[in-house]
Amino acid sequence: MPVKKREGTLNVLEAAKLRIKNLFSNGCKVYLSFSSGKDSLCMASITYDLIRAGEIDGKLLTVVFIDEEGLFPSMVDAAERWKKLFRGVGVPFLWFCLPFKQVSVIDHLSASESWITWEPGKEDVWIRDPPKDAIFTSPYLKYPGQMNYQTFCAKAFADGIQMVGLRTVESLTRLMAVSRADMKSPGGKFYPIYDWKDQDVWLYIKERGLEFPEIYMRLYEAGVTKKNLRLCAFFGDNGTQGLRWIAETNPDLWARIEKREPNAYLVLLYWDSEMFRRSSKKRREMEADEAPKDYCAMCKDLLFLHTERYTIAPDTKANLAKWRNLFKKSYGFATQRHYKTMYEALLYGDPKMRILRILWIEIFNEYNSTSKEVRA
Repeated sequence: MPVKKREGTLNVLEAAKLRIKNLFSNGCKVYLSFSSGKDSLCMASITYDLIRAGEIDGKLLTVVFIDEEGLFPSMVDAAERWKKLFRGVGVPFLWFCLPFKQVSVIDHLSASESWITWEPGKEDVWIRDPPKDAIFTSPYLKYPGQMNYQTFCAKAFADGIQMVGLRTVESLTRLMAVSRADMKSPGGKFYPIYDWKDQDVWLYIKERGLEFPEIYMRLYEAGVTKKNLRLCAFFGDNGTQGLRWIAETNPDLWARIEKREPNAYLVLLYWDSEMFRRSSKKRREMEADEAPKDYCAMCKDLLFLHTERYTIAPDTKANLAKWRNLFKKSYGFATQRHYKTMYEALLYGDPKMRILRILWIEIFNEYNSTSKEVRA
C-alpha cells in the first residue's frame, strides 16, 4: 500500500504523549513491550510520567519484558530498574523467560538459523541465571521452541493493544509495518514514537537524564555508528556487533557464550566477510585491490545452476523459489548492488524474509524512478 508523509504541527514528543493519552482514553487493556533498548526506554519513560501525572490510568497497563537470555548485563540491569519503577506505581511487570525459537546468524556450520532461549534440559549452559520472579510457563506457548516471541505475544495479549517502540526511520520494513497497523483487531499494535529520529531519542534521554544500557557507549566507542546502535540478543542480526567487544573485555561472559553457542567464534574470524553481510571500512579496504565481482552471475549460480555447492540454512532455503522469482522478475534492471545484497542475504541467512521484501521494494522503486526521469 502507498505511504504518504505529512508534516504535523506538534513536535514528536508532544505527538507521542497525545497518542498514548488517546490510546488509554478508550479504556482497553494496554501491553507495553519493554526490551531495555533506547526506543522502548523512551516509550516507557513517557508512559510512566503520564501515569504519575494522573493523565492516564495505570490500571489499564501491563509491562511485558521478553528475556532473550543472551542479553548484555546492562540491558538486564535496565529491566530491573524499570521493573521497580512500574511496580512502584502499581503496574504489573511480567518478566518472561520462555523457550522461544530465535534467529541465529552464526550457525552456518551446522546449517541452522535458530536457537532456543532458556531451552529446557540445558540449564547447565544457560548464559545467565534468570531472575527469581521470572515466568517460565504459559498456556499460549508451544514447547519447546516451536514459536517465536512475536507469535506468542499476538496470542497471549490478544485481549488488548500492544504498545511497541518501533520507529520507521530504522528500516523500510518497519515503515511498512506501521502503515499496516490495525488497532481495531484483537492484539493490534500501537507505535507511539514511530516518527522519532535517532537524534530525537538521544535528546530525550539526555534532557531527562535517563540511565540507559552502558553497552551503547561501549559499542559507539568501538566504532558502531549512531544509526546502527541497535540492541538485540547476542546471536541476532544486530547482537553480533557486540560479541567482538565482549570477547575482548569480558572473558567470563565470553566463555559462557561459547559454551552456549560453540560457533560464536565465527564472529571473531569472519566479521568483515560476506558471512555477516557487513560493509566495514576494513572490509572495503581489503576488497579494494580485488577484481570486481559479478554478483549477478554469482546469484545465478547460487539460485539456478549449482545450489548444492552452497551452504544455505534450511529456513532460508525453504524460500528459494521466492528468491528465484525476484531474480527473474528484476533481471535486466536490478543493479550489482542489488545482486550483492541478494547473494549475501542467501549465504548469511534471511529466515524472516526481511531482506527479500526490502529488495522487492527497492529494486522496483528505483526502476520506476529511473523510468520517470527518462520519460521526463
